[in-house]
Amino acid sequence: MKRIVVLGIVAIGMLFAGCSGIKVTADQGKTTDYSKYKTYSFLGWQSDSEKLLSPDEKEWMYAAFKKEFTKRDMSFVKGGGDMAVSLYLVLSDEMSVSGYSSYYGSSAYGSYSTYGYGYGYAGTSTGSFAKKKTEKGTVIMNVFDEKSGEQIWQGIITSAIKKDPAKREDSIPKKVNALMNKFPVKAAKK
Repeated sequence: MKRIVVLGIVAIGMLFAGCSGIKVTADQGKTTDYSKYKTYSFLGWQSDSEKLLSPDEKEWMYAAFKKEFTKRDMSFVKGGGDMAVSLYLVLSDEMSVSGYSSYYGSSAYGSYSTYGYGYGYAGTSTGSFAKKKTEKGTVIMNVFDEKSGEQIWQGIITSAIKKDPAKREDSIPKKVNALMNKFPVKAAKK
């Protein structure tokens, strides 16, 4: 699988940022034998995107990924694992607009209108709209074969960012789990 250009990844992330809820996509090497990968190491956050996270958020994120890899019988090593995992974060603001329109009225056959005798309509219509700004986060996970340097998997997850830090601590593992459910190595049943 060819190495994916970062701008293409960001464009895909922005595309999914326009949708509501959690969106997860993945791409993998079709001929890759994932059973040979037993260890992994983190390459870190790409393009200094870790600066967008607090120290707690980084810890929660790494802990969630480690838990998911452990479920897949894969062990973390500081460097030189069978797989190298890089993470990339994109933050964006999404503006959504919702509208409401109501019509109250009646019609009567045979009444007069400005166009002459025929169907007549009488009533009123009201409408309103609201704008809402939502901050979205997109995490892009690239997995490489450590020996060949070839990219073997990519997962992208986009969702709204919780404002309350306590809620973020609870939601990060759930979101990482949703991303890792697309990983080719499934969690071991226990």
